[in-house]
Amino acid sequence: MRILLVNVNTTDSVTRVLAEQARSVAAPGTEIVPLTPFFGPESVEGNFESYLSAVAVMDRVAAYDRPYDAVIQAGFGEHGREGLQEICDTPVVDITEAAAHLACLVGRRYSVVTSLDRTVPLIQDRLTLARLDGRCASVRASGLGVLDVERDRAAAVEAIAGQARAAVEEDGAEVICLGCAGMAGLDTAVRAATGAPVVDGVTAAVPLAESLVGLGLTTSRTRAYATPRPKAVTGWPPHRSAALPLP
Repeated sequence: MRILLVNVNTTDSVTRVLAEQARSVAAPGTEIVPLTPFFGPESVEGNFESYLSAVAVMDRVAAYDRPYDAVIQAGFGEHGREGLQEICDTPVVDITEAAAHLACLVGRRYSVVTSLDRTVPLIQDRLTLARLDGRCASVRASGLGVLDVERDRAAAVEAIAGQARAAVEEDGAEVICLGCAGMAGLDTAVRAATGAPVVDGVTAAVPLAESLVGLGLTTSRTRAYATPRPKAVTGWPPHRSAALPLP
């Protein structure tokens, strides 16, 4: 089984962390293929970057020229999962929904601890769209940028664990979801600090993708995620060497 694990940002070191975490839980015989987009932001922390990333992720998957069995979109609260489902003939698993679904299986209510406060509304909107918000006690920001988590893992654990404890003690959460792909691998330390189950989205997504493949299930084509209609699309795929200036 071959699973494409697509980072939503262009930072290769983050892609390597995601791949290491995914491989740590993958079943024997499952190959994890990490992909970094050809273009896009170095980190995704807002709507502009998230929409840009969605196009970059679809472009990167479309450019992969070997067979694969499933795709994992490794960005918490990001856009683009629906587009991937339309263009891929295989199951597509988004780490946001994977983490929330698993959290609902082990506790009555869960909280998400993410990076910056500006990303909180994006995550809330994605959970609402997926109809997973009803059991979400809170979405809390650690105050760390995505790349800050990678640069200083010890400081990241301290900040995330502090918000996780507050979610348990003040918000009534029984399970914590790590709300940033760059937090992959921090679940054990945060669990030790809070005493509550902690779900990392990458860790959650891998066995879910394996299960869907094993059961022969993939995205329905009957309505919402039907294959795109044949038509001319100007400028697709994007020019991969072009610099994309920020506003």
